[in-house]
Amino acid sequence: MAEPILVAKDLVKHYPIKGGILRTTTGQVKAVDGVSFELLKGETLGIVGESGCGKSTLGRLLMRLEEPTSGTLDFDGIDMYAQKGAAMRKLRRDIQIVFQDPYTSLNPRKTVGDIVGEPFDIHPDVVPKSGRRKAVQDLLDLVGLNPEHINRYPHQFSGGQRQRIGIARGIALNPKVLICDEPVSALDVSVQAQVVNLMEKLQTELGLSYIFIAHDLSVVRHISDRVGVMYLGKMVELGTEDEIYERTTHPYTQALMSAVPVPDPTLRGKREQIVLQGDVPSPANPPAGCRFHTRCWKMQEICKTEVPEFIDRPDGFQGHRSACHFPEVLVATGAEVDSDLPGGTSSGDGATRASEGQGGLGGLLHKVADKVGLGDDADDPNRQSARTFKPRTGDSDSVADARAAADNANRQQGW
Repeated sequence: MAEPILVAKDLVKHYPIKGGILRTTTGQVKAVDGVSFELLKGETLGIVGESGCGKSTLGRLLMRLEEPTSGTLDFDGIDMYAQKGAAMRKLRRDIQIVFQDPYTSLNPRKTVGDIVGEPFDIHPDVVPKSGRRKAVQDLLDLVGLNPEHINRYPHQFSGGQRQRIGIARGIALNPKVLICDEPVSALDVSVQAQVVNLMEKLQTELGLSYIFIAHDLSVVRHISDRVGVMYLGKMVELGTEDEIYERTTHPYTQALMSAVPVPDPTLRGKREQIVLQGDVPSPANPPAGCRFHTRCWKMQEICKTEVPEFIDRPDGFQGHRSACHFPEVLVATGAEVDSDLPGGTSSGDGATRASEGQGGLGGLLHKVADKVGLGDDADDPNRQSARTFKPRTGDSDSVADARAAADNANRQQGW
């Protein structure tokens, strides 16, 4: 198993709220409030969550662009927050960042050559001055840009090309870790795929480790080895890609997964979705106990008073970390539900619930429907009691029949 290169322990970042004539501190915005995780060498760790949950602040803490309120961060065995001056500047070579917005993260007054070559000016011992132009051209070629465009300005490039410039700047010093703060959220879908494929290629060639911050669950699943889910400044679940997407135990993660759009048009409108009631509480005044309890359908009295431990929870296999007093293990596969079977059980492996009670995601959604009112037929015993997160793949005959019927109807109307 690979060794950890980045180890965060109880990272906290509180921003003071000042008011009055004397600008006294009246409160704290708890942007990051006790986050712990490890990043292994050569691994991609995805960080997901709603806007305002602290993802970008966490990324800046890992870069030490923000000083933490408390907590420790070990980078390759070195305490990053204890470094100063030249030692910290040298350490920054090994951990770089790609910013979210490819338009505002590039200086419009500088050429691409100056932007990508700026790290060499800050760290002059990396590349000799006589060889910097050639090094910048090699970087542009590595990220899929024309080296001859070294004298162009950022406004002369498209959004995807600008993000490639940002990536070239990020890898200029040959870092060990690259923090990617929503690097594809401002790009078109087709361009997103190109940038993600480029990042995977660079990881293989350069041996990079990624912290990939995003809100697009499909992109995170494609690129990540492990995924961490944040809510209101805390990490609520952390596990491998399969553990988070197939055997999630935290109700917030389950709600996120149920909101993922279904790519199969034949299933649209048929899958139930967990609709959370209310808004996300303010990070300046987070709820006591479990921070998710104000929107959770499993909430009980203990959730209002005691903070759940972020520990391994059983998931039917080896288990993974989750912060919930009442975790429910869901096993979701690509098998389709056969509603004709007794109780709505699956004809394949299906989505099953490892804890006691009705099986599968449908059993969970049945409870949610009673709690938050997902439909008038929530108590209908004939509704399906199991669902899957993934689109079905073994339904080619019905899809072909539907297409044939559509073609026949079009021919009859002369289309």
